Amino acid sequence: MLFVYASVAVLAQAKNFLVPVVLAFLLAMVFAPLRRLLGRRGIPAGVSSLGIVLLLLAGFLCIVTALAMPVSTWIENAPQIERQIQKKITHLSASLNGLYEANERIREVTAAEEAGSSEIQKVEMADNGLVTNAALLAPSVMTQFLFTFVLLLFLLASGDMFYEKLVHVIPTLKDKRRAVRIVYGIERQLSQYLMTITLINAGLGVCVGAAMWALGMPSPLIFGVIAFVFNFIPYLGAISGVVIAGAVALVALEGIVWAPLVAGVYLGLTAIEGQFVTPYFVGRKLRVNTVMVFLAVSFWAWLWSAVGMIVAVPLLVTVKTFCDHIEELHELGDFLSERHAENEPPNHEAVTRQR
Repeated sequence: MLFVYASVAVLAQAKNFLVPVVLAFLLAMVFAPLRRLLGRRGIPAGVSSLGIVLLLLAGFLCIVTALAMPVSTWIENAPQIERQIQKKITHLSASLNGLYEANERIREVTAAEEAGSSEIQKVEMADNGLVTNAALLAPSVMTQFLFTFVLLLFLLASGDMFYEKLVHVIPTLKDKRRAVRIVYGIERQLSQYLMTITLINAGLGVCVGAAMWALGMPSPLIFGVIAFVFNFIPYLGAISGVVIAGAVALVALEGIVWAPLVAGVYLGLTAIEGQFVTPYFVGRKLRVNTVMVFLAVSFWAWLWSAVGMIVAVPLLVTVKTFCDHIEELHELGDFLSERHAENEPPNHEAVTRQR
């Protein structure tokens, strides 16, 4: 227990260093098969690695650019948006409770003061506070992502050097073969999972963007990008997207009935994706306990915030794959798998490789 406590403490204290390192190693294992495929076509590892990193960097910059404009606009208009939401909620609740009528009288009495310079100064201070916090946080986040891409470039360009070193330091031939099986098994699982989930999230983003456009929402492309990015976070990402869509609809569209309608459409699309599409294409290969997925997302969110939620499932897949190849850890692997998975016969391909 002391070791576990110390490990969690180190993970929390070394967050700024470990987050980009873990991201880089996970991405390196995901794109290693692609780098080998390009290598078999005669493309040098350095060239293919640079191309992969540049494509990832371009995609990251496109997502940041697409989200930066509306987010900055929402931050600037935060006081007005808050007043509009309060006005609509108050208007809805006034017919149910007479206390809100007194609140309206108080608003009328203080309307002149709100229009004065003191209120303008307060709004500017709150607005500047949000902008200042975002400006102070942006360099640290960008530095971590830049470090991630640089480390990823070195890892991919080095080829299979780490695997060769791993095989070299392991003493027995049996353990060498087991180590190679574990590494390639983790690569295969992560590549299949992340590539598949990326395509699914892209399709979800297109559907959400089209639905928001049909409902008359402002900047429907932004909601498609939000759905694409947030859906990498199991459970919590979909909930956050629903809340954002409902809040924007409450402010942007006339009539309070649009907010639950827009939120319901967003929720319906994510529910179809989560209950039918993802289990069909991913569930057969992933076979991970959903409760453990939720606990892993919650734990890494508490430890590493947003990035922790993104890497939670890949880390869980890595641990489960490692346990499946180590006989002493089979019980832990069965515990992390879904119901009745331990009673099914093993994969014939895996058994053949193991033999």
